[in-house]
Amino acid sequence: MEIPLQPRGKNPDIARLREAEGERMLRAAPAGTRVIALDERGELLDTAAWSGALRQWLQDGRDVALLVGGPDGLAPACRARAESCWSLSRLTFPHPLVRVLVAEQLYRAWSLGAGHPYHRA
Repeated sequence: MEIPLQPRGKNPDIARLREAEGERMLRAAPAGTRVIALDERGELLDTAAWSGALRQWLQDGRDVALLVGGPDGLAPACRARAESCWSLSRLTFPHPLVRVLVAEQLYRAWSLGAGHPYHRA
C-alpha cells in the first residue's frame, strides 16, 4: 500500500511533514504486523539473507510492512516501531525506485528459496 506524501508548499515544516507521514504509515500497519524500516543507515543484507527473512515471514504467517520514507526520510516513530532496519545501499534512492528494487529483491529472494534459476549467484 502506498501512503501519499503530505503536500509541500513554500517553506515547509519538514519535521512536521515527516511526522505526519510516519503516523499515517504506522496507522496502515495493524497491530502484530512485522515492521521493517528501509533506511540507508540500516543493515545491509545480501540476497541469501532476504531469502531467509522471506522464508521466516512465510512461516510466521504475520503481515509484513516495509516502510520506505519520502523525500525527507522516515519519521523517528517509524524506526522505533520497526523490528529491523535494512538498507538497500549506502546510496540514497528516490522512493519510487525503492519500490522497484524491493519488488525485484523479493522476487529474487523467493526464487532462491524455491530453487528457481532466476538467481544465479
